[in-house]
Amino acid sequence: MPVKERSSDIIAGKLIQSIIGGHIKFHEPLPSERELATRFQVGRPTIREALQRLERDGWITGRKGMPAVVNDYWKQGNLMTIVNILEHQEEVPDEFIHYMLELRISLTPTYFRDALHHQRLKVLSLFVPLEELQDDARSYADFDWQLQKNVAKLSPNPVYLLILNSFNDFCGRMAEKYFSDPDHRMATRDYYNKLLDFILKGDMEKAEYLIKEMMGTSLRLWKQKMNGGDGG
Repeated sequence: MPVKERSSDIIAGKLIQSIIGGHIKFHEPLPSERELATRFQVGRPTIREALQRLERDGWITGRKGMPAVVNDYWKQGNLMTIVNILEHQEEVPDEFIHYMLELRISLTPTYFRDALHHQRLKVLSLFVPLEELQDDARSYADFDWQLQKNVAKLSPNPVYLLILNSFNDFCGRMAEKYFSDPDHRMATRDYYNKLLDFILKGDMEKAEYLIKEMMGTSLRLWKQKMNGGDGG
């Protein structure tokens, strides 16, 4: 039986949508607890709980005896702020895919390198499903995301997997949108095969270089897609 969503979480979600939609501007004060309680027809303790969540997740800054102020979430937010934004977006924004691909350029080669140095045979085993991989967006998205998470799990630094887990739902949707382009699937398949070859040969230096190169290629291909196929 599904757990009923708490009133405070529903209210927090509605306030987040108002901030994202620009209905409540950065650095503006929120309505008072009393006004919010009247608007949402709940008690003030419920409003207080919702505001505490918003403050914890980087959306607002509380002020003693005064209404909280809305943060510029791009500058004052935290990891949960990003998760909240994506939870409240029906469609994955193109610019977010751009930002995440940029993040992967820094992140992915590092946890791959760590995993390969500590668990090379286990990393190799993660490529077994590649033989049966279907040429469609969903199959590629599932395979790539599971590969990323399982490699991060093999790294001795657990923070990498925690970061990836925070983007579970978003990255699945992002990957499916990215892999909807056959050229992206073809480039990724070629990358998988080359990477597997380097790992089998034990050439970790070339493997790490290839990963960095592919992360940059993914970003370039996405920019082209956003520009309507123009490579400029």
